[in-house]
Amino acid sequence: MKDLGQLTYFLGLEVHHRANGIFLNQHKYIQGLITLASLENTSTVDTPMEVNVKYRKNEGDLLDDSTLYRRLVGSLIYMNTTRPDISYVVHEVSQFMSSPRHLHLATVRRIIRYLQGDALISWRCKKQDRVSKSSTEAEYRVMSTACIEIVWLHGLLEELEFPQRLLLPLFMLITLVLFRLPPIPFSMNTLRLIVILSEIPWRVG
Repeated sequence: MKDLGQLTYFLGLEVHHRANGIFLNQHKYIQGLITLASLENTSTVDTPMEVNVKYRKNEGDLLDDSTLYRRLVGSLIYMNTTRPDISYVVHEVSQFMSSPRHLHLATVRRIIRYLQGDALISWRCKKQDRVSKSSTEAEYRVMSTACIEIVWLHGLLEELEFPQRLLLPLFMLITLVLFRLPPIPFSMNTLRLIVILSEIPWRVG
């Protein structure tokens, strides 16, 4: 048996050893996906999927050859190792492996264009530490937490002498919240919402 030293590359995973830990990325793997999908000269996109889009099994024309689609989706499933931000949309497109359509392939190409751009600098998926009594309250709690992190990132960049003058957009699934907001009758439940809401304006403003 031969000692090959520290692991630096394994099955598409690039391994970087640092004093504060081991870091993984799949930059070369993404470049291979871009070439496979013939997207070398295309622009990047900010989100892995379009807003308010529902993918249907029988919408659009069938692909003449589904081989490319299956290869791309299979590779994207593997990409979840280091890019959990695409897990939802990859789950969506993986449902059409048996009979993919041109629309589904366009969605897969969009995911790859998203990977071609910048990666997320912050990502979190966890159970809330408090029990929310409604989906509306849960959405507001997430919004409040996001605002706290935005303020922290602004402060960090300010200290690094990279001040951010533009307002940061905050994207939330708040359609339900907006339609349920007025009127707000007083109760213990709405009091909880008012307390959460009171944290948001000064953080955003």
